Amino acid sequence: MKTDKIVISIIVILVIVMIGGIVVVASKEGTANSSILSYLSSDSEKPKVETDSVFADLGNMKVSDEKSAAFKITNIGNKPLTLFSISSSCNCTVGKVTVNGVSSPELGMHSNSNYQATLNPTESATVEVIYRPSVMPVQGEVGREVYVKTNDPEKPMLTFSIKAYVE
Repeated sequence: MKTDKIVISIIVILVIVMIGGIVVVASKEGTANSSILSYLSSDSEKPKVETDSVFADLGNMKVSDEKSAAFKITNIGNKPLTLFSISSSCNCTVGKVTVNGVSSPELGMHSNSNYQATLNPTESATVEVIYRPSVMPVQGEVGREVYVKTNDPEKPMLTFSIKAYVE
């Protein structure tokens, strides 16, 4: 009988520890982007993102090919611009951000990353959209996207689109 109470006590303690661990992990994930400064459209001083383009045609390609397109982002505002929560529309497409020669990891549809990049006023970054049809083989015309969240109140999400004809 005493052994049963000890086993039950150990199980209860383990459950409490597991619940506590889940709460700690969840609270850290919830605060990952809490350090990003936010602005209102009416603010006179704020970041302002400008893109050279948001679409590229990769042309014809084979399923075994890999192609990419690079897009330039510039902060034309007067406060730092933060880029974060980079994701994609499909596992076959990833985005990579390069700022001052330093590149992010490849970030895609199921990426769970706390990656952030900051562009001071007048600074630029490159968003590379990489398409690998072999990850999700299809044929014909295909469109894919990479999404980048920003703290620009007028453009909180950028969408970079590519299309290709897969043979």
